[in-house]
Amino acid sequence: MDSQAIATGAANAAEHHAHPSYQRHHFETEGQQREAASLGMWVFLLTEIMFFGGMFFAYLLYRNWYNPAFVEASRQLSIPMGTANTAILITSGFFMALGVWAAEVRKRNLLVLFLILTNIFGCAFLGVKYFEYKEKWEHKHIPGIRYSIEEFMHPLKNANGTTELEGAKALPQDIAQQTEMFFFLYFAMTGMHALHMIIGIGLLVFYTYGAAKGKYTNGYVMPIENFGLYWHFVDIVWIFLFPLLYLINRHG
Repeated sequence: MDSQAIATGAANAAEHHAHPSYQRHHFETEGQQREAASLGMWVFLLTEIMFFGGMFFAYLLYRNWYNPAFVEASRQLSIPMGTANTAILITSGFFMALGVWAAEVRKRNLLVLFLILTNIFGCAFLGVKYFEYKEKWEHKHIPGIRYSIEEFMHPLKNANGTTELEGAKALPQDIAQQTEMFFFLYFAMTGMHALHMIIGIGLLVFYTYGAAKGKYTNGYVMPIENFGLYWHFVDIVWIFLFPLLYLINRHG
């Protein structure tokens, strides 16, 4: 009886050691662990969709209520900067997809390269956003802190009183005051998106370090795949933000 128990224990120990090193003890198989992680990631993304969906709904509702003010306020946004950031994020998502592929085919050097490139383009996005926010500060378009409606009531001149603003028209004071709501939603939506970018960049540094150690090219690709889903989600959010804030009815 004792010898049988010992043999059973030895068999169980051998089976335990046969598991990959990255498999957690509470999962019976590697596939079960991967499915659980993927399910958890999709549930997280669902909560993110509901979070951003609430802000999108608020934006569309207020845009319907204050359409003239929102149209004029949207003209203050820089289409070249928004377009540049769109191209930057699409390129970043492309390199992230290549990173997932590199992890799956177990090419460590390529994985590290693609993660670094993804991070570089992510930082470039935040750099462009910094200059865009700086422009809003200079034009006094920061709701509640530094905001002026004079530019919308007297649009032929900018904040310095020297440059004509093409296509702008004078707004009554009440409508000019409603432009502040546009910029409140603009900073809320783009600010939360930028926060998600900052978190993603921090995670990219962590994963790049692990990839350099060969952690994700030994069959353990689940973290890279799940992070790829997160990064693509951030890209998709911007794909919706760009036309809503910068393009729709801009010349209406």
